[in-house]
Amino acid sequence: MDINKKLNEEMVTAAKAKDKIRLSAIRLLKTAVHNKEIELMRPLQEAEIMQLLSAMVKQRKDSIEQFAKGGRMDLVEKEEAELKVVQEFLPAQMSDEEVEALIKKAIAEAGAVSAKDMGKVMKILMPQITGRADGKAAGEKVKALLSS
Repeated sequence: MDINKKLNEEMVTAAKAKDKIRLSAIRLLKTAVHNKEIELMRPLQEAEIMQLLSAMVKQRKDSIEQFAKGGRMDLVEKEEAELKVVQEFLPAQMSDEEVEALIKKAIAEAGAVSAKDMGKVMKILMPQITGRADGKAAGEKVKALLSS
């Protein structure tokens, strides 16, 4: 289903239910997609939308961490609610075992032997896991596997 169509349907549903947090998060998503389409001067492809959503998830997680450090629990709750909404539009997340199998395959494909080859591995790995797994955690796992 077209992401814009799905966002519009979800926005109407949230508005009718008077769910302000969900409505706000969906509007943020719509705006981000729209702005990226304007920037590229063309409709976004599925992979680009997944990258955009992954970036939004990462931003929310970073914000939650910063607000928690600052003791702003009201903002933490708001960000967590928005994070749940954004994650609904991402495909199902991969298990650790699936990610590790892809990492090992990417290491073999890149012919990586040390931590210096991490960039080659990540270049192969990221398109496969974008939107389906945490890139930061995958990077740490790649580093650990190449270091051992």
